Amino acid sequence: MLVKVIFLFLAAMVLVALVGRALFPSSLPRILRKRQDPPRCGKCGRYLIGQKTCACGGKAR
Repeated sequence: MLVKVIFLFLAAMVLVALVGRALFPSSLPRILRKRQDPPRCGKCGRYLIGQKTCACGGKAR
């Protein structure tokens, strides 16, 4: 009886997760999202590492 209750609980949790992902796809964890391009300078196109502005004076896109 206890195993049956545990199984039904786990099945309900899976159902809630599937409905949540269908309704709110943008709330996926970062690992499951498609990778975005790394930030680049708007002027010179260099990659920005740990900064929001580039040495050339441009800002990240």
